[in-house]
Amino acid sequence: MRLAFLTILLISVMNTIVEAQLQPPVCEKKAKILEEHGDKRVDNYYWLNEYWLKGPDSNKVVDYLTKENDYFYANMKHTEALQDKLYNEMLGRIKQTDQSVPYFKKGYWYITKTEEGKEYAKYTRRKTSMSSDEELLLDANVEGASYKYYSVGVLAVSPDNNILAYAVDTLSRRKFQIYFKNLATGELLQDIIPVSTGNVVWANDNKTVFYTLQNDHTLRSEKIMKHVIGTPASEDKVVFFEQDETYNTWIEKSKSEDYIFIYSNSTLSSEVRFIKASNPNDEFTIFAPREKDMLYSVDHYKSDFYVRTNWNALNFRLMKCPVNNTSKDAWHEEIGNRTDVLLDEMELFNDYLVLSERSKAATQIRVIRWADKKEYYLDFQESAYVASVAYNPDFNSTKLRYNYQSMITPPSTFDIDMATKENFLLKQQEILGGYNAANYETERLWASAHDGTKVPLSIVYKKGFKRDGNQPLLLYGYGSYGNSMNPSFSSARLSLLDRGFAFVIAHIRGGEEMGRQWYEDGKMFNKKNTFTDFIDCAEFLIKNKYTSTKHLYANGGSAGGLLMGAVMNMRPDLWRGVVAAVPFVDVVTTMLDESIPLTTGEFDEWGNPKNKDSYFYMKSYSPYDNVEKKAYPNLMVTTGLHDSQVQYFEPAKWVAKLRELKTDHNKLLLYINMDVGHGGASGRFQRLKEVARDYAFLIDLEGIKE
Repeated sequence: MRLAFLTILLISVMNTIVEAQLQPPVCEKKAKILEEHGDKRVDNYYWLNEYWLKGPDSNKVVDYLTKENDYFYANMKHTEALQDKLYNEMLGRIKQTDQSVPYFKKGYWYITKTEEGKEYAKYTRRKTSMSSDEELLLDANVEGASYKYYSVGVLAVSPDNNILAYAVDTLSRRKFQIYFKNLATGELLQDIIPVSTGNVVWANDNKTVFYTLQNDHTLRSEKIMKHVIGTPASEDKVVFFEQDETYNTWIEKSKSEDYIFIYSNSTLSSEVRFIKASNPNDEFTIFAPREKDMLYSVDHYKSDFYVRTNWNALNFRLMKCPVNNTSKDAWHEEIGNRTDVLLDEMELFNDYLVLSERSKAATQIRVIRWADKKEYYLDFQESAYVASVAYNPDFNSTKLRYNYQSMITPPSTFDIDMATKENFLLKQQEILGGYNAANYETERLWASAHDGTKVPLSIVYKKGFKRDGNQPLLLYGYGSYGNSMNPSFSSARLSLLDRGFAFVIAHIRGGEEMGRQWYEDGKMFNKKNTFTDFIDCAEFLIKNKYTSTKHLYANGGSAGGLLMGAVMNMRPDLWRGVVAAVPFVDVVTTMLDESIPLTTGEFDEWGNPKNKDSYFYMKSYSPYDNVEKKAYPNLMVTTGLHDSQVQYFEPAKWVAKLRELKTDHNKLLLYINMDVGHGGASGRFQRLKEVARDYAFLIDLEGIKE
């Protein structure tokens, strides 16, 4: 009897503990009045900013976030077996021991390798031919072994091939240290640059490097520094300081390696400075003074500079000018503006000009021979795909390396002989476990927005998918900064497709899939088009019986997390569940605080709320400001404590306010990775665990057990 009593008591205690764990943490309310333009907002959770501000409640903030994690783990515990299964599926598709297609530069073949069971890559090279001895440049597994987060940024070899400069971030706040390695001896030099953006460019004297330095607090990249090998970093000189807080700066080298360029860019304006790479002590010369709403980029070809610009050209055009006269009066048009084609990028070769373009949500690659201007486009057969020019460092090559993939075609690397058009498949990512593209289908669909605009969608599903309204579907969107969301392949995504899900990318306004106007129509005072486009895409999919509100899920991250918050407020009835990653949800408060990273550089994207019209427009859609007493869908929110792009407190405050006001009993979970920032985990396997976690949340909501 005594044993039975103790057993019952133990079960009772355990149940009490579980019930306590399943009770969401209550975030303390401390009312803070925020006033602008005579408008008062009450923020009860502003105190969660304290960890960022390092104020008196810093420890209290960490304690609260820890409780949120405990609640998350308790609620997701029943999915742990599913998460493990998903992770093992995803891992099982990866060829763990693999290597990149080698590229040739200045007498060496460069290769990136991965090995069985190891999180990070090894970087190697071979001299002259692939049969020569392999030389190890950097093993990130060794270097990163003692860090919870380890990310390699730029690797830059000196022009004489003797010194490697490489940048490393160990905090996940995009603050990189730069190290220098003597490749002849394998020894690290004493030169260590303690903080940078990771942007490194060598001058042609093999001893001078330029790098970018960010503001320690706002993280705005604001200075270009010059370091001379063998001298202390404390003696590095500022060669350029971008004083306008709406601009960021960085440094590049021309493909010819004859010139070094300093870029200063805001959202809608740019300015370039340049020197000859052989004269690193020269003063940088302005290429063309910055002008409102004028963007341009520059590369070098023989006696001319080539300029891609939107000056009097909404979708950009290509200009050229002599190297000794860069004034706009000397710019001559080579390729004009086209209303239906966005000129995206240019790649210069000795005999050919290669252009990347976008038209009707498709990427195109155009090859033009300098000698006679004869041209052609590379031919791609699928309706929804992504093609891009790869790294082509050899200026004299007659072969163009490019990448291709679709939602059913794994990433593939090709060389095409630009003279004969003969195509060579160098490598296609191997998907282990018997993947067969013929078992899946992809489509390009077009939904009608509220104003009649046709919005493209890219969809993929496993054959046998029934359009009866009863199938689960995950709708993904972003729609900001002119960033186009490409219909790319994901081996991890197969775990959703094989369980009956369809996956759809909504190419909503705010990106550039349909040209520059597509971006203009989704920012500033047109921002709500981004949200209504996403809703209209969802309704189109429901109307055409790809899914229903009982089976429709949504996902977006960062600015896409803003999208998730906005569409949840506008149409909470549409979604069965939502996953919002590192969501930018407290738009007004963040954009009013110029000490927060990214704020000043994004006034042309969202508006400056110190302007009355911008303030009230932003307030009208800001997810945090528009949480109401009503039912919301199931929601999982993820963030990182060290996030430099969207600070942890935005999603934390949003979840706290949703908990306070929502009237439903749906799941509301917040996960905070206490070791990382905006990009999540750094290791390739750790990233898969994050994907498995997100998928398990969705699959569990759908009632699928395995």
